[in-house]
Amino acid sequence: MKEIQREIYPALLEEFRRPEITILVGARQVGKTFLLRKLYRHAMSLKLRARFFDLEQPENLMLLNRDEPEIVRLLTEELDAIFIDEFYYLKNASHIFKAIFDSGKKVKIFASGSSALEIHRHMRESLAGRKRVYHIFPCGYAEMMQVWGKDMPGPYLRFGGLPGLASLAETDRLQLLADIVQSYVLKDIKSLIREENIRAFNHLLYLLAQSQGSIVSAAGLAREIGLTQKTIENHLSILSQTQVAFTVPSFSSNLGNELKKSRKTYLFDIGVRNTLLKDFRATTERPDGGVVLETLVFLELNRLLDPLCEIRFWRTKDGKEVDFVFIRNREPFPVEVKSAEKADDIPSGLRSFLHRYPRTPRAFVMNPAVEAEILCGKTRVFFRKIEDTGCFPQWLDD
Repeated sequence: MKEIQREIYPALLEEFRRPEITILVGARQVGKTFLLRKLYRHAMSLKLRARFFDLEQPENLMLLNRDEPEIVRLLTEELDAIFIDEFYYLKNASHIFKAIFDSGKKVKIFASGSSALEIHRHMRESLAGRKRVYHIFPCGYAEMMQVWGKDMPGPYLRFGGLPGLASLAETDRLQLLADIVQSYVLKDIKSLIREENIRAFNHLLYLLAQSQGSIVSAAGLAREIGLTQKTIENHLSILSQTQVAFTVPSFSSNLGNELKKSRKTYLFDIGVRNTLLKDFRATTERPDGGVVLETLVFLELNRLLDPLCEIRFWRTKDGKEVDFVFIRNREPFPVEVKSAEKADDIPSGLRSFLHRYPRTPRAFVMNPAVEAEILCGKTRVFFRKIEDTGCFPQWLDD
């Protein structure tokens, strides 16, 4: 099985030219360690004096179990680059990184870790202006095409984009996905919530998977699970900060009929959602097949976000809706996902949005097969294939 060429890797290579601390964060098994080791090999190929520390290995952690001045000395003497995997195990990591950065010794730091709350606590201390953070996601559609080729989209819609799955047999994929779900709960969450809430947290994960693409409320989830609304809000915050679930708020320009404080959630990987639901059927055989396709589009759009962009959804109190509103420079670009569509059939929710927001520059209908362009009022509506969602930025500017 050939190596998957990750689209983010060229940008990471450019980090060798920058003095800032480069930090890779993301959920478990998305490929952070693979990328870090690949960067380390690149450093060695450049004849840089480099060293790799995996802090989940006891001997590496013990090596760095020293006073801060000693650690700084160890990491800067006769080294050009250091690579630290699971860096949040390092006590006072932010202070140590700051000391290295401020020392003027030009040692490049690459660090990675599961995006647990400890990382966020580290990064907000002392590292302002000294770090560049890259969010690592599961492989996107185009990346998994490299290994599954003509079999796509079937495997991707069933097993998702975790790169370690690509070379495995189906039974091994199922086992690895189950292990990932369990290890996340046992290793990452157990230390972040009270012991008696673990079962309730599992129930929350299942409900979020089941209701994916639908509006959810903390109050409703609290009633269903039997926890307080405050506790549910805290759990949702943990899921967001660990990049296991993404929250999509509603879009509104304060029109009276629009929902203003609603939200939808999407888990970070299709295969993880299917594992929680214990449903790996093809999309054509399951009642939530449309939600699976909608999730694919969301995950592709989410990978494209930068500081100028955000994703929302739109819904009115009388039920008119658009799956996503991709906002760039405060301009809305509505995106509707359909499992089947005709080139002359603009979804009614999208028509309603364009009627309310007639200055919308472009709108999109993502579907399995149709490619076309038509006008709705003064707005150009593009029908594009779901599998090409990664090209979305070019479509905004063409």
